[in-house]
Amino acid sequence: MPGDDRVAMWNEPYLETCCRSALHRLTLVGPHGRPPGLKDGPCLNRLTAMGLAQPRDDGRFEITDAGRERHASEILKRQAA
Repeated sequence: MPGDDRVAMWNEPYLETCCRSALHRLTLVGPHGRPPGLKDGPCLNRLTAMGLAQPRDDGRFEITDAGRERHASEILKRQAA
């Protein structure tokens, strides 16, 4: 609407609470990575499809640069509030 001062809508795909938690766990494990076959496997696969995580040759998942950026903007921002 003309003259509407509302904030622009979020333009990134929404991360479910479980996927935000999985992304946070990826930051916590650092270079060790997350092993496959855990309960957060579906979230790790979704994060991979979104470019926020990637599987390694050993089958473990690690966070990507894009994942670190998303973690900083969405998860760390929430903790600071």
